[in-house]
Amino acid sequence: MEFARTESQPGRLAQAAWRYVRRAPGTFVWLAILFVTTLIIRHVDPGVADHILEKRSTNLHYLAVEPVRVLFTSALWIAGGGWYFYFALYNIFHVPAERWLGTARWLAVVAIAHVGATYISEGVLYWAIRHGHAPESAKYTLDYGVSYALAGIEAVLTYLIVRPWRYLYLAGVLLFYGLGVIQSRDFTSIGHFSAALLGLACYPLTRGRPGAFDPVATAEAIWGRLRRS
Repeated sequence: MEFARTESQPGRLAQAAWRYVRRAPGTFVWLAILFVTTLIIRHVDPGVADHILEKRSTNLHYLAVEPVRVLFTSALWIAGGGWYFYFALYNIFHVPAERWLGTARWLAVVAIAHVGATYISEGVLYWAIRHGHAPESAKYTLDYGVSYALAGIEAVLTYLIVRPWRYLYLAGVLLFYGLGVIQSRDFTSIGHFSAALLGLACYPLTRGRPGAFDPVATAEAIWGRLRRS
């Protein structure tokens, strides 16, 4: 009997993990793709890696000639931070957002933030080139990754949090990305801030969605369980 109990424990853990994953299928399919593309970049020559990423960059050149392709493929590669770092962030932000909104609405927020912030940031860069504030070669600048979509999802989660904590969370998101604009003053930081604003603008997609998150009540419940264990 002891052997049977030992055997059932991994099975229960596997079932719990599967239940967790299937409640946010889009997030984990995306993470799986990012895992594969990260392995590819790590195992090819640097020159080949640069060529791969350049062909998938949403820079001004490719937005002019192949916008649909690069807008899609640019979101399948990680720009810094590493896969495990984004695995943690996806579980903190994307998983609860997809469970709350549903996969279709979650994907809509992702697309709005990613596409909208890309065009806003590249539009700023285009303006800088036209007015002599950036070189002509800047239209080939690498611009890829998942961070614009992440910023949008972080922002839309504001509407899941109960008041008054909602306002504290919102202030943190805006301060984080606003300081990025002040400190860096580049098109990428503008893109992140724009993505956060676009996520907030997705409020209509959150209306009627059930559920709310109370961080204080959650912390108290966790503390209570820890004290009883």
